[in-house]
Amino acid sequence: MRVTANIDVCVGAGQCVHAAPTVFDQSDDGLVVLLTTDITDADAESVRTAVEWCPSGAVELLDR
Repeated sequence: MRVTANIDVCVGAGQCVHAAPTVFDQSDDGLVVLLTTDITDADAESVRTAVEWCPSGAVELLDR
C-alpha cells in the first residue's frame, strides 16, 4: 500500500496527523507532509482513517 498527499488541495485541517501521526505531519504553513509513502500493516488502519477524515480529499491510499 502507498499513500499520496496533494498539497495543492490540502486545507490544513490536520485530520491526517491526528489519525496517523507516524505517517503524516504538517509544514509550518499547515499543509500535509508525508513522513513515509510506504504503509506498513501496523499503520494501514490509521491511514485509512486519515483518508476518510480528510475534508479536502488531499490524502489518497493506493494499492500496489
